[in-house]
Formats: sequence, structure tokens, C-alpha cells
Amino acid sequence: MSKLSTTTNADWLHIPHAGELLASEFMEPLDLDCPALAQAIAVDPARLHAIIEGTERVDGELDLRLARYFRMSEGFFLGLQSDCELREAKRALNGELDRIVPRAA
Repeated sequence: MSKLSTTTNADWLHIPHAGELLASEFMEPLDLDCPALAQAIAVDPARLHAIIEGTERVDGELDLRLARYFRMSEGFFLGLQSDCELREAKRALNGELDRIVPRAA
């Protein structure tokens, strides 16, 4: 087996969290810093910084504020958060899910 297949396996690639995507895909292109965004959406800059650093999660309230500001659909940022958490959980289970036999209907 080629070593290349291991490095391109989606289960082992970097999993960006919601805050990382917020910074790289929304804030950086608009040259928007954390204090300015925090002020625009009326949240504590320290909280927003923690989201960007990945030490806090996006919750429903923050999702609504960010979605409104960036003209995205409600739940968009929560979806990013959930996608990241699901991928991390799947990676942590390391194939354990494959041993679970789905129940027949």
C-alpha cells in the first residue's frame, strides 16, 4: 500500500473547527479583527477570541448573531461546529463504529 493513501485519508487530515473557519473564511477576507466583529455582533471579545482559538464552542445565540451579520442561514455556524465534533468523534472511535451491527427494522 502506498504511503500516499494514508496522507490523503480524510479521517486523518486536519479538521478545522468552527472558529478557525470563521477567522479564515469570513474575518480575514474582510480584514475584520476580533474586537471589531465582537462589537458589531454585541458579544464579549474574549468569548469570540476563545471561539476562534477553539477553546469554546459556538452556541445557538452566537450562531444567530454571526449568521445575521454575515448574511448566512441560521444554523450555519452550528453546523460547522457539529461537523468538526462528529469528525473528531469518528476519528477517536478509530473503527469502533464498524463493530456495531445496525438493528434491522
